[in-house]
Amino acid sequence: MNARIHSIVNSRVTAVLAALAIAGGLTVRGARSQAPAVRKAINLPTDNPQLPFSGAILAGNTLYLSGRIGLEAKTGKAPADVDEEIKTLLDTVKATTLAAGMSMDDLVYVQIACTDLSLYDKFNTAYRSYFTTKDLPAREFIGAATLLRGGHFEIQAIAVKR
Repeated sequence: MNARIHSIVNSRVTAVLAALAIAGGLTVRGARSQAPAVRKAINLPTDNPQLPFSGAILAGNTLYLSGRIGLEAKTGKAPADVDEEIKTLLDTVKATTLAAGMSMDDLVYVQIACTDLSLYDKFNTAYRSYFTTKDLPAREFIGAATLLRGGHFEIQAIAVKR
């Protein structure tokens, strides 16, 4: 009788160990099969390929947009009209999100640097018109002494595809 109990216990222990080995192997296999997030540069046709950065990087379902200034394509400088600068800037952000298969509504965080904080309300009026959702992204609007090429605004952002 004692030998029979010993045999049953051994077979159960063997079965449990086999099940654990199989489960462990499946877990490792599943972890290995998960591909890392693919990184893809998103550049607009108007982006300067000589610059040492991409217009945006798409990593998985997250888009990281580089700082942008609303520059005129012909002159490489900010337009004299601030409203035109804001439109150019926001159109560029919109075009970048579209190139990544997203929209402005996918933005989750936006940072804006501005050389003249009295332009806050003017910027906000245009900015709101680029969204269809009531859930606007988290945002920072900060003052800056100067920006490159005479710009009044520089924007960087993060978007997550819904």
